[in-house]
Amino acid sequence: MQRRRRPLATAMLLALIAPGLAPGLALAQTDREQALEARVAELERVVEQLLARQPGTGIASTPAPPPAAAPPAAAPATITPQANPGTRFTVGGMVRVDAMATHTTDGDIAKSTAGRDFYVPGSIPVGGEGVDTYLDSHAKFSRLWFDASTELDSGDKLGARFEMDFFGGALGNTAATNTYGTTVRHAYLTWNRLLIGQTWSNFMDTAALIDSVDFVGPTDALVFVRQPQIRYTHGPFAVSLENPETTVQPAGGGARVITGDNSVPDLIARYTHKGDRGHFSVAGMARQLKYEPVAGSPDSTTGFAATVSGLVKLGERTDLRYQATGGEGFGRYIGLATVQQDAMADASGNLNALGGWAAYAGLRHMFSPALRGNVFYARSQWDNDTDLTGFGVTRRVHSAHANLIWSPVPKLDLGIEAIWGERTLESGTDGELIRLHTMARYTF
Repeated sequence: MQRRRRPLATAMLLALIAPGLAPGLALAQTDREQALEARVAELERVVEQLLARQPGTGIASTPAPPPAAAPPAAAPATITPQANPGTRFTVGGMVRVDAMATHTTDGDIAKSTAGRDFYVPGSIPVGGEGVDTYLDSHAKFSRLWFDASTELDSGDKLGARFEMDFFGGALGNTAATNTYGTTVRHAYLTWNRLLIGQTWSNFMDTAALIDSVDFVGPTDALVFVRQPQIRYTHGPFAVSLENPETTVQPAGGGARVITGDNSVPDLIARYTHKGDRGHFSVAGMARQLKYEPVAGSPDSTTGFAATVSGLVKLGERTDLRYQATGGEGFGRYIGLATVQQDAMADASGNLNALGGWAAYAGLRHMFSPALRGNVFYARSQWDNDTDLTGFGVTRRVHSAHANLIWSPVPKLDLGIEAIWGERTLESGTDGELIRLHTMARYTF
């Protein structure tokens, strides 16, 4: 390679510098000659660089281009929330499986009804023949919920909750698929102190609920209603306008009527005091009762009710939970509207508000961080006008419960509850229920 490059380089250099060198070949080296030699050396270096860049010389090849960069991997699909910046999203739920063995003294509870899934005192058979013990199991009370909360730069606070379970009708059955329909439990929004949407009634004290294995527990007496509403809360006070509905016992007895005729929302106000040893709460309600029968004239009346409830700590491991409710025209607010009605109708459709009272109390004790137990009793009694209703309507329901709930690891509960319940009609006929209810629940 050097032999090919030197002759060419030397020839080019001689051609460039010959005129300046010829006169001085016989003379001694001078400063000018030294400068010329330096110039020659520099020119030679430049020529070599030029030759190295020429294609086809074999002296140096053009550097290979760097390998093409691999195309960037496709970005993973993302979920882009449409909410306000800074919104916090939370998802949770529970998987719950219930199994229960039931014995009723006066006939069996109808299959595929709520009374086969949890304790419903209004479904206790009365006046029939005794039957063998029967077993039911399901996962209908499993749930899923979503929360969103935002605090804006203005200081406003926004929130929302959506919750569903599977306690609804479906095409499946226990012989094959055991499918259940999805049902909406809660769907509401909050803006500062204002709540709009479906959630627990303001007439209900959720902080006084019994820690039961049964889905509800003291169903005979518990205020238990979820419905659409507008509620304003300020400190310990809350006032709401809630979805109205009237349930009516027709003249002479028979199946209840859910009228759908109301034109004025239920008005409810509540005050709650909280302290180191628990809380105390009182609420009052005024509501319209209205009925437009197929035959007869429309009629309406007014219902009133009050409730007191609370939780009292009796020590580090024990607490008392209670509620007492009374008034006229509040029947649908007790026990998922399964115990009694709001009003009685005469043959002309005239309404009479049904009076009554309901109460429960229960003790909860922590035997250890992983084991707790509850005992509680519930009762409600109703003032039927038998001239209007006949003697086949419910006069009284009551029940006693005892349970143990074991939590071997956080968020996992395994429970067992013994239940005795009784329903008595105005005729004096009664029926009893004895049930052993078990539950496994994982909350996430």
